[in-house]
Amino acid sequence: MEQNNKQKWSLALVSLPVIIWTLIPVIWIFSLAVKPQANQADNNFWPRGFSLDNFELILFGGASDLFLPALLNSIIVGLIATTISVILATFCAYAIARLNFSGKKMILFVALAVSFFPVISLVTPLFDVWRSIGLFDTIPGLVIPYLSLTLPLSIWILSAFFQQIPWELEQAAQVDGATSWQAFRKVIVPLAAPGVFTTGIITFFTAWNDFVFAISLTSESARTVPAALAFFTGASQFEQPTGAISAAAVIVTIPVVILVLLFQKRIVAGLTSGAVKG
Repeated sequence: MEQNNKQKWSLALVSLPVIIWTLIPVIWIFSLAVKPQANQADNNFWPRGFSLDNFELILFGGASDLFLPALLNSIIVGLIATTISVILATFCAYAIARLNFSGKKMILFVALAVSFFPVISLVTPLFDVWRSIGLFDTIPGLVIPYLSLTLPLSIWILSAFFQQIPWELEQAAQVDGATSWQAFRKVIVPLAAPGVFTTGIITFFTAWNDFVFAISLTSESARTVPAALAFFTGASQFEQPTGAISAAAVIVTIPVVILVLLFQKRIVAGLTSGAVKG
């Protein structure tokens, strides 16, 4: 018992500096968001005054026309890309884990290679093609490239997870009269729920935070929040929109924090379930 307590305290001591180091940028952004505009130029970590003017500016003021449509686009693009990616990756990973066919390892190798492919190298050809076929500055024009980012990772996570589910359960359901689809839907899917959920969260975060595709393949109609922040301007050419950008960053971070806090147990379960084979 004492050894377990010592291990817990040791892990806590090691984790504490990492947690503090990670939280410093978050606290700094929040500090800039609540600083009055007159104090934005000072170098104080803690704001001397507290003001919600920056939040009012992006939600109800002059920057709302730029921020609110971009926020809606981010939600739509993120949800669509997540749904499509998780569905396709689920079927692909199930086939890789359950079926024996030639080229299975090649699929995983290609998925891994694509995930390491530089995103910036895809922008120029995609820009030319999207302008030619009318997908530039559209929601589908963002969702399709996001699938290239999220599908490889989703396939890898889910294929490792499906391999840990005993195949005997599915066979037992088929012996009891269930079809292959019924066995998959009623037996495999519930058991795979933590992995599928974790994959969905990671996929959503990837689409939510992307900047390269969002800034290159949109102009106004489909622009998401990471790209919209680059177009924030101050009240004059001599004023930097630091406060407005920080306030927008805080608002965009809130859904991510809420999702992690609400579903952290499922996320950890999904990430660790495929780590140990047995």
